Parts: sequence; C-alpha cells; structure tokens
Amino acid sequence: MRWSWAPKRYARRRLAFLCAVVCALSACAPGANGGGKRRLSIATGGTGGVFYPYGGGIAKVITESLPNVEATAEVTAASIDNLKFLQQGTSDLAFTMSDAAQDAVLARDDFKEFGPIPLRTLAVLYSSYTHLVTLADSGINDVAQLRGRTVSMGAAGSGTATLGYRILEAAGLNPKQDIRPQSLGVAQSVDALKDGKIDAFFWNGGLPTASVLDLVNTPRIRARFIATDSMLPQLEKAYGPSLYYKAIIPKGMYQQDTDVPVVGVAVLLVVSETMPEGLAHDITRVLFEKQPELATIHPQAKVLSVKTATTGSPIPFHPGAIRYYRTQQAWTN
Repeated sequence: MRWSWAPKRYARRRLAFLCAVVCALSACAPGANGGGKRRLSIATGGTGGVFYPYGGGIAKVITESLPNVEATAEVTAASIDNLKFLQQGTSDLAFTMSDAAQDAVLARDDFKEFGPIPLRTLAVLYSSYTHLVTLADSGINDVAQLRGRTVSMGAAGSGTATLGYRILEAAGLNPKQDIRPQSLGVAQSVDALKDGKIDAFFWNGGLPTASVLDLVNTPRIRARFIATDSMLPQLEKAYGPSLYYKAIIPKGMYQQDTDVPVVGVAVLLVVSETMPEGLAHDITRVLFEKQPELATIHPQAKVLSVKTATTGSPIPFHPGAIRYYRTQQAWTN
C-alpha cells in the first residue's frame, strides 16, 4: 500500500507546483495583472529631457481615463531605442523624432541591420529644437569650429546623436576624424560641460529642457547657443525637403540675448501597426481631451492641437487615430 499511493501524491504535488508556476508567469506577462488591466509601456527618454515628463503626463491621463488600462512611462535613451522596443514588443507607445521614425520604416542607417519597423503615428506632438551648446569663452561660434573639439553627440540610441552627426556632415566635418565624440545624455552633457570635460554638446528636445535650464542658471556659467539653420540646404538635399526645417529658440528662453535659428524636427507619438484600432482611437482621444492637464505637467504640451497633430509625420497614421481626427474634422485625406 505504501508504494501504491506515494507516486500519486507526488504527481498531485507536481501538478499543483506546475499550475502555480504557470499562474505566476501569467501574472508577470505584459498586459496582464491580477485586476485584469491592460498594461501599456510608454518609451520616452532620459530624465533630463522633455520626452520623460511629457510621457509621464500621458501615462497619467491614460490610466485615469481609460477603464482597465494602466500606462507607465519608461526612462530610455530615446528615439532609436524606443522604436526598437516597439518592434520587440517591450513597449506599446513611443516618443520619437520624425527622422528616426522614417529611418525605422525604411530600414535606413541605425536600422539597416535591425530591419524595417511597421510604425504608425498617433499624433505629431511638437517641434524638437537642435540645441548646440558651448560656453561663451570656448571660441566656438559655428558648427565648423567644432573641429578638433570634444563634443557630446547625445546618448547612444538617441535621435539627438543621429541628427548631430548629420549636422556635422552637412558642415563638411568627418565625425569619425574631425571631433572627439562622447555619448552622453543631456543631463550628463551639462555636467561634463560645467566640469570642462567637453567643449560642446548636441541636444535635440522641446522648450524648455530642464537640464539646459540648470546649465544657464548655474553661477559663473555663461552658455552660448550655436545657430544650425545654415545646415538645412545640405540636410534637405540628403534627406528630402520636409523632414527638417528652420525653428527658433526664442530670445530669453535660456537667458540668451537673441533668437537662435536652429534645425527643427517633428516629435511623434507612435505605436506598432498591430495596436488594436479601438485602443489607438481611445488613446488619441484622451490626448486631446486631457490636453489642458498635460500642459500643466510640461509646457511643451501647450502646443498640442488637432489642427497641427496631423501635419509633419513622414510615416502613416494609425487607422484608429485617423478615425478620431475625422470626428474632429481635422483629417482631410
């Protein structure tokens, strides 16, 4: 009798253990939890930029407005990594500069080996401004004078780095030979400039960027912002006439005495083409219904409007977003 029931008892225990493992794995799976909520991950950027606080605001209004949906903003290196996360399924929404999105769809440059990513736009959020920042006594007055200097090009995996290298090439510089590049996020770039470890840094972001404000508010630091708009003809020749455009960092934004004309590029909120149409529609709707609240979280959200959200994306819009824009008479295609 002893050996007749012991294997059965062992089998029952083993079955119970396997069931417990399966349940635990199910609870940890993306999009699932004990309350049956759908979890959404929003890939943003570094804590010193605009993507992260803006993304945190979007996560907040989605969670509060959509039943059984919980969204979280994730710190990332920004655009390029964000789009790869979408393809890998580890993120559901992503902030990206439009040039990175176009590269991803075309499997160009940073995505050549990774392969094409089927992205869809929910909204054009705002213009991103190329900040090329140095110190007033650096002797750097234009892009060409970065030759021989130590320059932070932005974090690896960021859209800042991609555009920064393109601007150097437009100025006739060879990024591999003519500068000493560093790969630092904006907060780290600011600290390195303060400490004299770099001569200048690129940063592509909205206005104002918290880390750049920190720089200009530091005692005994006098920053200089370098104009980059003269690079536009070469950029347009290489990448088309509508991807990059002239933008202005207004006088006084960072305590500077004059307007600074720079290269601008649109910032998009994108998803995978596989996102359900109803969910894409509801997220887009919440963005505009809660726009006043988003604007209290970050001032860059003040420019979010259905009138501008459909202009400037080089990749297709998601059908769910299009359905919302049609209800607002904002889609003419």
